[in-house]
Amino acid sequence: MRYAKRGPLRFTSHRDFARAFERALRRAGVPIAYSQGFTPHPKISYASAAPTGVASEAEYLEIGLRELVDPGELRAVLDAALSPGLDVLDAVVADGGSLADRIEASHWRIELPGVEPAVLEKAVAAFTAAEEIQVERMTKQGRRNFDARAAVIQIDVVTPSETPSGAAALPCAILELVVRQVTPSVRPDDVLSGLRVVADLEPPVAPKVIRLAQGTLTAQGAIVDPLDADRDGAAIGGH
Repeated sequence: MRYAKRGPLRFTSHRDFARAFERALRRAGVPIAYSQGFTPHPKISYASAAPTGVASEAEYLEIGLRELVDPGELRAVLDAALSPGLDVLDAVVADGGSLADRIEASHWRIELPGVEPAVLEKAVAAFTAAEEIQVERMTKQGRRNFDARAAVIQIDVVTPSETPSGAAALPCAILELVVRQVTPSVRPDDVLSGLRVVADLEPPVAPKVIRLAQGTLTAQGAIVDPLDADRDGAAIGGH
């Protein structure tokens, strides 16, 4: 399944979304399968969830069911059972293989209110020219240093087709990134830290970040929806 986090619901943590999704499964009467053992859990697997506070049009999960259902009907009932802003966009039959194995990269868009496009272009040029950019972030294993440059496949300053939300009175530079999935993961805030390291870029206003896509990479650097390989399925069944 593909789902979106939009508007204020982008501040929903992954754990909060997981709880909301399980409640939606129960409300919608979905015949979810459960694991075996003393403490059975619903068979739900999440792939590369976006950080809290980041909007996304391309979050993915997979579920196991006890019986066949129609993917379109399942998408509709789950979408209706979730709060507006947590939106189920697509559902297909899993035709073998791991969903996580189909997530190779993400496409991000970052709006930077208060930053002139020309300033961002200079910072991006410095970022691109660097062979390595060390940044620091707190992880579950403690504070870590890692290279924010190598995972960035593409980084561009784009011209907005319209004034970004909430930025009418300010200049607003827009950055688009394609970032390869690596360990530890390189997130949009890590790239912004890298721009601060190489060009002293310090946005005066908190950026607005949205994930536009994630999936497998083509030779040309385009991202393919991981559900496309299963698009011909007609029903979702038990695992």
